[in-house]
Amino acid sequence: MAKSISLTRYLVEQQRVDGLIPSQLRLLLEVVARACKSISHSVNKGALGEVLGSAGSENVQGEIQKKLDIIANEVLIEANEWGGHLAAMASEEMDGIYQVPNRYPRGEYLLLFDPLDGSSNIDVNVSIGTIFSVLLKPEGPQLAEQDFLQAGSQQVAAGYCVYGPQTTLVLTVGHGVAMFTLDREQGSFVLTQEDVRIPEDTQEFAINMSNMRHWDAPTTRYIQECLQGRDGPRGKDFNMRWIASMVADVHRILTRGGVFLYPWDKREPNQAGKLRLMYEANPMAWLVEQAGGGATNGHRRILDIAPAQLHQRVSVVLGSKNEVERVTQYYAQATPA
Repeated sequence: MAKSISLTRYLVEQQRVDGLIPSQLRLLLEVVARACKSISHSVNKGALGEVLGSAGSENVQGEIQKKLDIIANEVLIEANEWGGHLAAMASEEMDGIYQVPNRYPRGEYLLLFDPLDGSSNIDVNVSIGTIFSVLLKPEGPQLAEQDFLQAGSQQVAAGYCVYGPQTTLVLTVGHGVAMFTLDREQGSFVLTQEDVRIPEDTQEFAINMSNMRHWDAPTTRYIQECLQGRDGPRGKDFNMRWIASMVADVHRILTRGGVFLYPWDKREPNQAGKLRLMYEANPMAWLVEQAGGGATNGHRRILDIAPAQLHQRVSVVLGSKNEVERVTQYYAQATPA
């Protein structure tokens, strides 16, 4: 049997052997992984750890926070603030950026994260996860929110950890996608798949069908064609999958293909979409592209969008390349409103 490769060894080889990442980025990613492992333990305890239910507060998005939302956010901050790898952090659960306190050394990286994606699933024991993105801090002595407003193409690392039947860490540093499974007996993440590839064609789509009456014409056209199956213009049957956890839906797509859509809808016409560009769309888009898939907002590549706000929202279409291109083509053909 081939010897197992730990996350630490994998990252060391990325740094020392292949020269793909600097040492400080390697150390930062190891800290993020340890934080995810701690969050996984809290998630697994569930009711036994008294972590279920609402915290009775709202985040900056106006969403009711779960207890585990707050716990996961605190774990990530406490794990990363003192190591000397980061200058600042930003989270979906915080209004503004969190600068590393003066009592700790500051590094050259910025960390963004959604500490617990899919938290509506916590109490019903469905897969949830943590999404993270790493950027280089622009040069200059002063640190401001503006430093985080970089296009997704500027990311130097991105990934997520899904807490399901197994705890799986998925990572890219710009040279493909690798998956690591948490070995609870060893207490470490072990490499279980390299060079993850998404099939270019698929017969699965993921979307919240309850919002269908609010969609715009291109999204409606695409889904209706899928639903018509082999008797419709696509000439094949499609299955729908929807977990209401972006981490879980994207993980399925990376594992076996599919397309995920979270489009703009008429309920919030002034918002570009529902998902957060910096914490969700950018890291997931980069992972999907690194695995051979596509990711757009219906009009343009997500990674090319220049963010104007820390909590900016965006429409998302990502997954199997040919399906993403088809949806994007439908948007291009639509008559402007």
